[in-house]
Amino acid sequence: MTEYSSRQGWGNGLIGVLIFSGSLPATRVAVSGFDPLFLTSVRAVIAALLGSALLVMLKQSRPDRRDLPSLGIVALGVVVGFPLLTALALQYITAGHSIVFIGLLPLSTAIFGVLRGGERPKPMFWLFSCVGGLAVALYALSQNAEMSLQGDLMMVAAIVACGLGYAEGATLSRRLGGWQVISWALVLALPVMSVVTVATWPDSWSGISTAAWLSLGYVSVFSMLVGFVFWYRGLALGGIAGVGQLQLLQPFFGLILAAALLAETIAPAMVAVTLFVVTCVVGAKRFS
Repeated sequence: MTEYSSRQGWGNGLIGVLIFSGSLPATRVAVSGFDPLFLTSVRAVIAALLGSALLVMLKQSRPDRRDLPSLGIVALGVVVGFPLLTALALQYITAGHSIVFIGLLPLSTAIFGVLRGGERPKPMFWLFSCVGGLAVALYALSQNAEMSLQGDLMMVAAIVACGLGYAEGATLSRRLGGWQVISWALVLALPVMSVVTVATWPDSWSGISTAAWLSLGYVSVFSMLVGFVFWYRGLALGGIAGVGQLQLLQPFFGLILAAALLAETIAPAMVAVTLFVVTCVVGAKRFS
């Protein structure tokens, strides 16, 4: 891996993280107006239609048959699993509390990067990764008194599904390209997601706030498609385990957005923890 491709990978990964940081706050707003199952399916349908248009306009060849199982794993992990499980969890917990678990996502991604991507980070990488994830989890837990075991278990399952989908997609991106992977995964999931959308279609659209509609638009276009264009490219260029550590910063970006959009309070200690996490990210990058 050249220094240039590494920098490109980390730059693309950071843009992806910034986009994904708005996902949980936006989902929290969206579930106030839409059923979680409908929200999960309709956002996938919207993103799939956009992805299909891109594939057709740019005349992309169909993936090989050998790529279909991997695309299926990507679809199950990031098109269905993570969006559905987080939408269900956010019925029981706040956006701020859900962000606790994003601190575990880099570790989940790194583990699946080893299992599915064949990466072998150095021992010091795992130290920085675990310490960074622990710092995020402890900080976020200290800021949230409201606990829900049901919501927490759903978030843990969401993190496992997302880590697998990230690692599998990044490995596949080396052959197909980042935006092509998420687009084909969305297309693969489209028939099922279309049926679910029709089955869960709301009886009435009245009472749905403008904020809920805007949030649906964000999670459909940015969280489900645009973010992955940068994220999968970043993971493919910079390494799954290494670039994945940028997700340690996502809880703090997410907490800022939660405070701005949902009036959730940010404690002053966040600055100190953020600096510590940045140190962990730098350390993990060095040893990845």
